[in-house]
Amino acid sequence: MPPKTSGEGKNKTILDHMRARGEEAVGQVFEGLMRNRGLADQLGKTLGRASQAKRTVDRNMQYLLSALNLPSRADYNRLLAKIESLQGSLVNLNMKLDRLMAQQHAAPVRKPRAHHKPHKSHVPPEDGRR
Repeated sequence: MPPKTSGEGKNKTILDHMRARGEEAVGQVFEGLMRNRGLADQLGKTLGRASQAKRTVDRNMQYLLSALNLPSRADYNRLLAKIESLQGSLVNLNMKLDRLMAQQHAAPVRKPRAHHKPHKSHVPPEDGRR
């Protein structure tokens, strides 16, 4: 990195000094405004009205999205929760299937026994009598 010339260092010092003085002045003005009780009360009322306006806009936006049949953020979040739940169920099902397949491969393969036909004397009559 090239060394700083004395002019650059001096300019930086002046800028730092100006910024510090500006911050100090803004702090003093802010303190003076907050000492004024009427202004502080008015600021609180203004913030309350802004909050109420935001709730109204949110409610109206919900109505608009519903009227246009568009999903809202809440609809999106509900759908996302359902998808995550399904994903968890699929993971569990996959794990169970893997265990069953592992057990099936580990168990010896048995040949099915030959079925013998029952004698006619052992077959019950079709009308349900014995």
